[in-house]
Amino acid sequence: MSTCSTVSRDLDEPISGTAATARTWLLLEQPGPWGAAALTSSHLDPALGRALEAAAKGTGVRIALIRRPGRHADFGTPATRRVYAAHTTPGKVWLHEATTTDPARLLDLDFAALGRGDHTAFDAALDGHPHTGDPLALVCTNGKRDRCCALLGRPLAAELAASGVDGVWEVTHLGGHRFSPTLLVLPYGYAYGRAEAHGVKEILHAVQDGRIVVEGCRGSSAWERPGQAAELAVRTAAGEYAADVLSVVRTDGAAPRWEVTVAHADGRRWRVVVAQGASLPPRAESCGASVLGAPARMDVVAVREVTVTALAG
Repeated sequence: MSTCSTVSRDLDEPISGTAATARTWLLLEQPGPWGAAALTSSHLDPALGRALEAAAKGTGVRIALIRRPGRHADFGTPATRRVYAAHTTPGKVWLHEATTTDPARLLDLDFAALGRGDHTAFDAALDGHPHTGDPLALVCTNGKRDRCCALLGRPLAAELAASGVDGVWEVTHLGGHRFSPTLLVLPYGYAYGRAEAHGVKEILHAVQDGRIVVEGCRGSSAWERPGQAAELAVRTAAGEYAADVLSVVRTDGAAPRWEVTVAHADGRRWRVVVAQGASLPPRAESCGASVLGAPARMDVVAVREVTVTALAG
């Protein structure tokens, strides 16, 4: 039986506009096995996992567990764990890190402030500081959510680590199993699908240079799905690959059609028409799906640069 990622690839399902949405990511190191709902089905205290989920709800913060690539037998939890927080909204992108011996200290965080892009509480509660190392490459490897993530994600993470990519971590969930191997790159928060090691290295080199690779990109987690597709379309149309310069400033309409306004830091504006369609023929959206579905797709219908006067009208 074909896997969901094989079917998606064979049907050439569009990948733009499929990234998970999160203005801020909060990542906690948790080695060992993960269940499908990792915050409450790993070696993390499930009561703490539930409390963290409740604290983050509605704040724009998405919490995930991370671990270094390799074997995941239960060798015990390390005394000190790495914690990262990253805000992905252009104009105030940041990535901070900390270590903790007590993950319950994450409950001291002001999640609403984190979601708004304020790292003060993170730094104060966990003695955090700006991350100065390589960009983070987070590869989804949680086979309990979908076997494609383990079959394809774990070898990719291992290959990247073996080749000297310092910032590679396995992560619990990025959505879109059928695009495995899936990847999130921080600090800018762009997600990628159907990733291969050589391509990931190019993506990471670009990020170090302050650029975004559009090929294989699912979108920026800072935006909802229509905005993700619109921003990537503007990058392609304008030949603009500098990170942190494009923002989705307005979205008009509702499914199945939106008009998205994308703004450049230099003052330029674009109006992008995005239509929601269905990916046909029906297919399993994940390997565990019991019924066939037609996943929603974001199709860019038009990209038009406009003047400020036209926008005002």
